[in-house]
Amino acid sequence: MIASLYMAGGWWDGALDPVGLSALIRGSFAFAVAVERDTGRAVGMGRALSDGVSDAYIQDLVVLPAYRGRGIGTKILSTLLDHCRSAGVTWIALVAEPGTETFYTPLGFQRLEAHTPMRWRPMEWGVRRGD
Repeated sequence: MIASLYMAGGWWDGALDPVGLSALIRGSFAFAVAVERDTGRAVGMGRALSDGVSDAYIQDLVVLPAYRGRGIGTKILSTLLDHCRSAGVTWIALVAEPGTETFYTPLGFQRLEAHTPMRWRPMEWGVRRGD
C-alpha cells in the first residue's frame, strides 16, 4: 500500500486521506512503485513533479528499510529520470535528506552551490497573508 510507504518515509501520519493520496499520484508527472513479486507488497516508490516541458523535481523517494541496499531505490530513480528525459526535461533536482548524498551523487546529482532550499511555513513564523 502506498500509504505505508509515506508513513515509512516519515512524511505522513495515520490520518492519511485516501482521496488525497490518489490525487497526489494522479497529479505527479511520473510515479514509480517497486513491488515485491512474491507478495505483491509495495516496497518502494518515488515521483517526479514537472510541467513536462522545463524543470522536474524528484519527490518522495523511499524504500522500506528491510529492502534497502538491493538497488531498488536506484531503479526507481533511474525510471523517473528516464521518463523526464524522454519528455525532453533535463533540469532535474531534488532535496536530499542529510546523509543521503552518497546515494544520489553516483546517479549524476550534485550539490547546488549558492542555492538554499526553502519551504513556505508562514504560520510557524507569524507571517499572515498580505504581509
